Amino acid sequence: MSWFESLVLGLVQGLTEFLPVSSSAHLRLTAAFSGWEDPGAAFTAITQLGTEAAVLIYFRKDVGRILSAWFRSLTNKAMRSDHDAQMGWLVIVGSIPIGVLGVTLKDQIEGPFRDLRITATMLIVMGIVIGVADRLAARDETGGKHRAAKERKGLQDLNVRDGLIYGLCQAMALVPGVSRSGATISGGLFMGYSREAAARYSFLLAMPAVLASGVFELKDASEGGHVSWGPTAFATVIAFAVGYAVIAWFMKFISTKSFMPFVYYRIVLGVVVIVLVSMGALSPHAGESGG
Repeated sequence: MSWFESLVLGLVQGLTEFLPVSSSAHLRLTAAFSGWEDPGAAFTAITQLGTEAAVLIYFRKDVGRILSAWFRSLTNKAMRSDHDAQMGWLVIVGSIPIGVLGVTLKDQIEGPFRDLRITATMLIVMGIVIGVADRLAARDETGGKHRAAKERKGLQDLNVRDGLIYGLCQAMALVPGVSRSGATISGGLFMGYSREAAARYSFLLAMPAVLASGVFELKDASEGGHVSWGPTAFATVIAFAVGYAVIAWFMKFISTKSFMPFVYYRIVLGVVVIVLVSMGALSPHAGESGG
């Protein structure tokens, strides 16, 4: 991987990680359209450490408060009813599905799931899902001629069942094209949570999974020696800087705006990729090592 490639891919990772458009799909497609080798699942997982560092800094007060309450609840029974302590447990519970499936499906994630036909299909299907979830949320928030506005749930209403459902939605993002934020926020909207609550828990929930995945891939890559460390580290730093700016913008955006622009974008991009693959202008395995 060249330094220019790492710059572009770092920018793509930072710009798309927190938006409901799938960063893994965009890294895969950027490489395919540019004629570069697929950066691979390891590169994606490692650069996500940069964007996740941006989340940790942006939500540092929330994270510090939750960790403090959770650790105190381990020895202080009175703290176990505290919302922040419960949130710590709910993040752990919600992280179980992606942990189990990530290990179980590792070979598929690094191989068959990276087929561009699957990526394009997931862009379209999840785009439609996000659109439906967005419309349901908008209907509750604005009401209608014969219907009063309905108050949506906040994080104080989160329970174990909902945490697991969020976790299952997050696990879907193991397939490029789904989008971690898109899947979890949509799941939250379908369960009746507000946009801000769904997004906030989505970002908190991603921390253990992304950090664990990144560390796991770092260890694996160190032993295998198949990662260009300089360019990958550079891309990770770029992803961190750009990601922090994007998350600050996105949290303001979702409080008042619709997700429909992202929905239209996903569907158009997915259709374009399918057409190009069908015409033979783009190989479904473009950029893959040995393919």
